[in-house]
Parts: sequence; C-alpha cells; structure tokens
Amino acid sequence: MNRRRTPRSASAEDLLSTLQHLTARARQEVGLHQARVELAQALQRNMLPATLPAFPGLQTAARYAPARDGLDIGGDWYDGFLLPDGALGLAIGDVQGHDVDAAAFMGQIRIAMRAIAGSASDPSEVMRRTNDLIMSMDSALFATCSFLRLDPLTRELRSARAGHVASVWATADGRSGVTADAGGLPLGVEPRQHYPVTRRVLDVDGAFVLLTDGVIEGPSLSIEDGLERIRHLVSTHAGADAEELADLVLQAAVFTGHEDDAAVLVLRHTDASAQPG
Repeated sequence: MNRRRTPRSASAEDLLSTLQHLTARARQEVGLHQARVELAQALQRNMLPATLPAFPGLQTAARYAPARDGLDIGGDWYDGFLLPDGALGLAIGDVQGHDVDAAAFMGQIRIAMRAIAGSASDPSEVMRRTNDLIMSMDSALFATCSFLRLDPLTRELRSARAGHVASVWATADGRSGVTADAGGLPLGVEPRQHYPVTRRVLDVDGAFVLLTDGVIEGPSLSIEDGLERIRHLVSTHAGADAEELADLVLQAAVFTGHEDDAAVLVLRHTDASAQPG
C-alpha cells in the first residue's frame, strides 16, 4: 500500500533564510527606484533655468513641483530667455511619462527650442522646426508645448501651441479669461506640422499665466473646472507681483489630487503708457 509522505515543515532556519533573501531583494529594488528618482530630480533641477529675464514693467516667475511629493519626476518644464533682437522667449511644456527618460527628453527639447528660437523670429517656425528635430530623433516620446515671443517695447505677445493646455489671463480692471488659441499636434507625433500664431498686446496692468496640466487636472478635478479655478484665482490676484502669483497658482495644484508633476510660468505686466519712454 502506498503511503502519502507527510510534507516536511519548514524549519525556523529555512524561514529565516527565505525572509532574509526577500528582504535583500526588496532593499535592492527600493534602492534602484530611489536612485532613479534622485537621478531624475538632478536632471530636472539642472535643466530648468535658475533665473528668468525681466524688463521694466514686465516681471517673470516660475515654479515646478514633482508629483506625489517627489515619488515621480516627470517631464514638465518652463523656460525664459533673451533673444538676439532683445525680445523675450517663453516656453512651457510637458513630456509624456514620469521617469529619467522623460526628464532627459525634456532637457533636449528645451535646449533645441532655445537654439532654434535664436534664429527664427516666428513662433510657428520655432515650433515647426523643433517638431521636425524631435521627429528626426526617432524617439517614442512626445511633448505638448507652448512657445511665446514678447517684444518688450511694443508689448506684442505672439504665441504658438502644440497640443498644450490653454493659458489664463487677467487684467487689473477685472477682465479675465482662458485662451482659446488654435494649435497643432504635440511635438514628436507627426512631421511637417503647422502651428498657428496668436497675437495679443499686453498694454494694461495684468497677468498672463502658462501652466501644465498637473496644475489643473487630476482625479479630484476636471481640466475645465481646473482652468476655471485658476482663472478666478488669477483674476482675484491680478495685481500681485509675479513671484506671489506663481506661488498661489502652484498651490492650487493640490485640488487636482496632485498625481502629476506641475509647472507654472507667470508673466506680470504693468500699463505700458506708465513706463518711461
């Protein structure tokens, strides 16, 4: 007659050995994840501009916050730089993904756009050439972006948008709104794209605020409700300085559930006629 063998109970030593093995593996995985987070944070910190240019009557300020208190680093970025003819270039964007690759890709786009903007005065051309360059890199990633060019003398602001969220504006006399600019596809999706240019003049006291979707959209908030919340906030604080307004807008990201990283770029402008000629 066949007798069923009684399974051998694991000894305390076997259990301890298994536990030590699993603990070592867990520590290794946590260490690798933490290393990637720290690398992405370093990339993000060193690829975003330390300072932004400003002019008399024109202030700029920007803020960035990682997702979930730093557990995820994405590809959100902002930039502000002087162009050879004295104009101000401004950009904000969001790369698909939340890892080291997204952070590195963000840096490539930011540098490419700066270089292209130095030789192309039309925002549409800047966006088109940046898109063509990204397409030539054969990357699986793509990015949304808004690029703006501001003439500090005429206060004319020309902008082009590649699949990016709308901007918000407000003036000190009580007017405010969400931009409805036409745009093209995100960068890196299709070659030979056209990006329409929108023109506006910043000739009164007010603020123009660019942001990424991490500020206005999440599990707790739809993108429409998020934009309306920011519009109301900017309208209420249109007279604040750029630094204060940037802080207030970024703080509003908490209402989204904050599962995405977030970037804010504020352009605070005063009445051009009040400035010395």
